[in-house]
Amino acid sequence: MFTGLVAAVGKVGAIERGADSAVFRFEVSDFLTEVKIGDSISVNGVCLTAVELGVDFFTADVMVQTLKLSSLGALEVGSEVNLELAARVSDRLGGHIVQGHVDGIATVSGITPGEKWQRVDLVIPDHLMRYLQPQGSVCLDGVSLTVGELDDNNNSISVWLIPETLAKTNLHNRKSGDIVNIEVDVLAKYVERLMKRGEQ
Repeated sequence: MFTGLVAAVGKVGAIERGADSAVFRFEVSDFLTEVKIGDSISVNGVCLTAVELGVDFFTADVMVQTLKLSSLGALEVGSEVNLELAARVSDRLGGHIVQGHVDGIATVSGITPGEKWQRVDLVIPDHLMRYLQPQGSVCLDGVSLTVGELDDNNNSISVWLIPETLAKTNLHNRKSGDIVNIEVDVLAKYVERLMKRGEQ
């Protein structure tokens, strides 16, 4: 379980691609002091397991389904990634409940810089739009954000990035046409499931 508050930005150090999986090496400084092999780490919003660990790197196995469903398959050596450790029960929940189970990929359709913020417009997969709502929560590349505007006719949303988010995540590198991992609010999915079962 994560909160969507990115703790560090790392880089892809190496990728070993197999027929149905890949091994990623992620490099990051001053982040892994409390991590042990087997721990969960959110990488661009995807929950991965540390299988090898050093002072400034960890490796993770990524299966074919994750490579297909998320943007991890498009990462290259040198790509920046948002990192977050699993939340402790005693932590403040500063973002929202994030599982690290990516629901799909959104595409950046526009970026509008402001004096102290940046507006980012995104096209969302049609089947995920029903889980989004203005002022509701959404997780993009592991970052907990608030939906500012929503356009159902064009399957799009807008979010605003404050200077703190731009400085401490990899979202400052995003440009039109880029893809980002999206995880919708799990509570909305549970409510939908309960309502469907209740109708039977």
